[in-house]
Amino acid sequence: MASSLLLVDALGIAYRAYYAITGLTTAAGRPTNAVYGFIKTIMQMERIWRPSHKLVVFDGGMPAERLELLATYKAQRPAMPPALRAQLPVIDAWLDAAAIAHVRLDGREADDVVASVAVQAVAAGLDVLVASSDKDLLQMVTPTIAVVMPGKVAEKMGAAEVLAKMGVRPDQVVDWLALTGDSSDNIPGVPGIGAKTAAKLLQQWQSLANALDHVEEVEPEKARRSLSEHRELIARNLALLRLQTDIDCGASLADMQARPPDACRLLAFYEEMEFHTLAKTLREPTLF
Repeated sequence: MASSLLLVDALGIAYRAYYAITGLTTAAGRPTNAVYGFIKTIMQMERIWRPSHKLVVFDGGMPAERLELLATYKAQRPAMPPALRAQLPVIDAWLDAAAIAHVRLDGREADDVVASVAVQAVAAGLDVLVASSDKDLLQMVTPTIAVVMPGKVAEKMGAAEVLAKMGVRPDQVVDWLALTGDSSDNIPGVPGIGAKTAAKLLQQWQSLANALDHVEEVEPEKARRSLSEHRELIARNLALLRLQTDIDCGASLADMQARPPDACRLLAFYEEMEFHTLAKTLREPTLF
């Protein structure tokens, strides 16, 4: 069985859990919904995929390079709810007790760290499974890198699934997003070019660079004019959307190796959080 690395986009899963599970608190009123949903998602992925290595990656803030390119990058996003922010250190504590490696690099987005670790892991001979709902990461899909969406953790997205979902191949995802824009990151697209037109252009010309090299041949005229008039916007979007793959996350593959949790510490954590079923699973594993 090939060695495999499960790479987790932490905040994506924490946000999803926070909004999917409502009203879960300790008896004293401490919110635990994001923590509980996060734990259950990770445990489910471990059970299905049995990775030999695991790394959870947290966002470390906005990178200066992208803000220089676009001052309003992600500016539309609301602040993290205080009740979710308060649970992030608790998630850290669970990861420590569960012996799961996790990193957070100042000024680095999780996507760039995930992309970098994925490339490094593949070079070391591992298959990689990226757990994220961020479509930016679909650009990383190769025969050895797949994506699982947090809501569909039993389904791997390879090249065929990316093509079915986006209408383009993984190697064309950055070009497609550069044309359509990405509202979740506050990146404006090329005026007059929507998702279907962008996909058709890339199907015909294979790459955005090739389409621009032959822009006088592009049809329809509206698309030809838009490409011609917005070359600077396209170049900026490409720079914003292309993930970095050369970041040193500070953790080695040995650090990411799956290992048994600290059972005593984990039990104490579950009891403190009042996760009674999880605590019982640890105390009486043969019953589950």
